[in-house]
Amino acid sequence: MSDRTAAKAGAEGRNRTSAFTALLPGIGLCLAITVVALAAQAIEEHVFSHPYVEALVVAILLGIAVRTAWTPGPRFRTGIAFSAKQLLEVAVTLLGASLSLTAIVASGPALILGIVAVVAVGIGASYGICRLLGLPARMAILVACGNAICGNSAIAAVAPVIGAEAKDIAASIAFTAVLGVLMVLGLPLFVPLAGLTDHQYGVLAGLTVYAVPQVLAATVPVSLLSTQVGTLVKLVRVLMLGPVVVAFSLIAPRLARAEGGTAPAAGRLGFTKLVPWFILGFLALATLRSLGAVPDMATAPIARIAGLLTVVSMAALGLGVDVRVLARVGGRVTLAVTGSLAVLIGISLLLIRGLGIG
Repeated sequence: MSDRTAAKAGAEGRNRTSAFTALLPGIGLCLAITVVALAAQAIEEHVFSHPYVEALVVAILLGIAVRTAWTPGPRFRTGIAFSAKQLLEVAVTLLGASLSLTAIVASGPALILGIVAVVAVGIGASYGICRLLGLPARMAILVACGNAICGNSAIAAVAPVIGAEAKDIAASIAFTAVLGVLMVLGLPLFVPLAGLTDHQYGVLAGLTVYAVPQVLAATVPVSLLSTQVGTLVKLVRVLMLGPVVVAFSLIAPRLARAEGGTAPAAGRLGFTKLVPWFILGFLALATLRSLGAVPDMATAPIARIAGLLTVVSMAALGLGVDVRVLARVGGRVTLAVTGSLAVLIGISLLLIRGLGIG
């Protein structure tokens, strides 16, 4: 090896080390918030058996609180940005390993088509409500996907695809989280008010409640049948996340042009530009899981890693939010999420009656 080659290799090594070192303070801060958030969730699970407010919600709220009290200096910013973007992309990829596409087949064609229709109509109606209330297009998409699919996870997955800003992500998750808790507490009232059977209530919970743990919390007090049906419907609903994220990755350039951004040149726009690498990874892992290539014993550890990375990313997003900006959009976001959720419940009840679910 010549002296020039050795010097070049040494310089590259130092640059990589320097880049890695620059990430540590910000990642360390995000990890510290993550530890506190996970501890809070563990306390909830110990006291209530279910985490009504998940760790990722606690992490983003703690991040916002830290950012309100203290602005992280320049040495933290690189690691915070890395945690908010790259770690989130890895988490989305790993989520695919816990989703088996065979659940779609097992659910029956009528209910499957009904769930697809509810998600599609829910996204469209929610987006329209948000835009009527004057919310930006990207935030409207986040709120719509969060309401129609799986709350925080959908928001976290769609956000990097459409280039959403941290303040939009934080606002969407914060207000969706609040209504998620209210849903868990109030949804059982639909059993007597709407005259729902345990089976019907399970379908309603699976179609409207945001997170899987919240579905359990909302259905366990009613019956075991409601819990089983709600979990199955919720799983099929979560499987819509992949196609929806791919769809939004295809319209992301158009969204950028509409808001004055720069879209990729048409002549150089390849498939990997249209569909981000982590979405391809998500779909690949979901396919492998469906084919049995991902063993059952591996899904739980992978899901835990994905969940941990998501919480770290949410802490980073919270650290990038100016709470004063969040306060300015609070009223509109609350109305948008509430209106979207009301529409989703209405559509779900119509589906239950229309399909004659007993």
